[in-house]
Amino acid sequence: MIVDTLPKALIRSVERSPEKAALMFKQQKQWVEMNYRDLYQRIFQCARGLHTLGVSPGDRVAILSENCPEWAIADWATLCVGAISVPIYPTLTPPQVLEIISDSEPKVVVVKDEKQLKKLQTALQDTNFRPAIIIITPGKNGGVISFDEFCNAPGELDEAAFKQIMMQSQPDDTITFIYTSGTTGEPKGAMLTHRNLVTNLEGVLELIEWQPNDLFLSFLPLSHVFERMGGHFLPIFAGLTIAYSESLFTLSSDMEQLKPTIMLGVPRFYASVMDRIIAKNRELSPGKQKIFQRALEVGKQVALARREGKHISFFTSLQYKILDKLVGAKIRERLGGRLRIFVSGGAALPKDVAEFYHAFGILIVEGYGLTETSPVLTVNPLHAPRFGTVGKPIQGVKIKIAEDGEILASGPNIMKGYYKKPEATAEAINSEGWFHTGDIGHIDHDGYLHITDRKKDLLVLANGKNVAPQPIENLIRTSEFVQEVVLFGDQLSSPVAIIVPNIERLKEFAKQKEIDATDIQALLEHDQVYALFREQMEKVNRDLADYQRVRRFSLVPHAFSIETGELTPTLKVKRRVVAEKYAHLIEKMGG
Repeated sequence: MIVDTLPKALIRSVERSPEKAALMFKQQKQWVEMNYRDLYQRIFQCARGLHTLGVSPGDRVAILSENCPEWAIADWATLCVGAISVPIYPTLTPPQVLEIISDSEPKVVVVKDEKQLKKLQTALQDTNFRPAIIIITPGKNGGVISFDEFCNAPGELDEAAFKQIMMQSQPDDTITFIYTSGTTGEPKGAMLTHRNLVTNLEGVLELIEWQPNDLFLSFLPLSHVFERMGGHFLPIFAGLTIAYSESLFTLSSDMEQLKPTIMLGVPRFYASVMDRIIAKNRELSPGKQKIFQRALEVGKQVALARREGKHISFFTSLQYKILDKLVGAKIRERLGGRLRIFVSGGAALPKDVAEFYHAFGILIVEGYGLTETSPVLTVNPLHAPRFGTVGKPIQGVKIKIAEDGEILASGPNIMKGYYKKPEATAEAINSEGWFHTGDIGHIDHDGYLHITDRKKDLLVLANGKNVAPQPIENLIRTSEFVQEVVLFGDQLSSPVAIIVPNIERLKEFAKQKEIDATDIQALLEHDQVYALFREQMEKVNRDLADYQRVRRFSLVPHAFSIETGELTPTLKVKRRVVAEKYAHLIEKMGG
């Protein structure tokens, strides 16, 4: 059987390993398994329910839910009957949900619980649109059919007919609309096909040396193309196992219990875990703190030598082995003890974060891609990763740099287009098939791609100089006192920064300096705190050209979040929102 579509890949995995665990999830606080045979049966039952509701090839089925086995089942059932799945972030507001629903017009919407049901009903209340609604976890009020009832109801579609429909799927059939997060303007639905995703999966699997016992721990939102491809389609395509973490609050204990081998994460996650490890070290005795610091220093030396293929002296190697037993092994054990690969995507991974983990024997593999590219374009080679870059193009993908520095990509993974938006499609994909990523970058002499910034984020100073904010922001974030930073500078004499401090670390500093930290705003305005951040900024400025230097900054007390609007569901900063929220500070700094 030629596996050129996802339904055929599912059939292959089920036939190869029917008894193997496909999904793992918590039920009554206990981990339970669903093997490939039972997963297939559940997908068939869901597909039968969709067929009974009149869902035909090309119809849309929306999923408004947090990660859970039912999310995966609904997604697979939808594409297996030839329909198009439309994932919706569960963190979106009713107006944002309405935008996607109005554009995609799904025949069915699957919601997680009463919270998401209420959100959907609020979004639709002033419209005449009434899709069928299926609820995964029904509440007390009822009123809509539960997912279990839906799957267990009889229907005309039998298993033989279902398998025949699956086998009839074609590589160029559209299987999903994935809507961009809409940081600027209205969201657009990227239309992805079987060919887009299958070729991307094959390209990634060629690079990752996966093993039959690999366990993927899934915690990023399945609504996002990164987790959807890497932590959802890829494990099933390769016949591996997926476990769903209950939440970020249980992630640490989930890792210790399940001992995953591969995980996908975003830079913010890796940085926060690193900060917690460093903070925990500061609570130890001075002697143990010195051992930790020495382990980090030696670990970085050894890791760099290994990445560059250089010789490691006997003395350094001996030091590393001893210190790794004392420090590195304990850190790895906290992460489950079996972790082989962390994969990073969604945003730029700070180089110092990658170096920190590798010093303790944990490799973070950074890649690069976009929703419209299914998503992977480049990946750092496992045996020769180059931190600070996003690696080399995967099989079938071509990358080139336009005259203005924009990164262009072509290959079988480029989307079919934006749904109902031919003009936006023509703007994104030129007549020669090159997709305009909107990112600025360059390719080094070894073929590694470096991303400088988003094209639309470039700052144009009053003197006409262009400043790429992202590299400068990444340098500022290396300070243990900085949680988040956003640069602005359009029509200003020099870049200015809005900084969200690491409040917990700042409180420790205040305690050392005997500064009252009960009033956070007063703490941020304290002369010694300002001097501290001025010192941090001067360290960064020493490595920058004169016109790039950040001469003014403002400290703000509230962390950015999805709920308050500064972050997208994929935890990217919405510069426009931050600019509007702190316009008075930016104006004051630019005056």
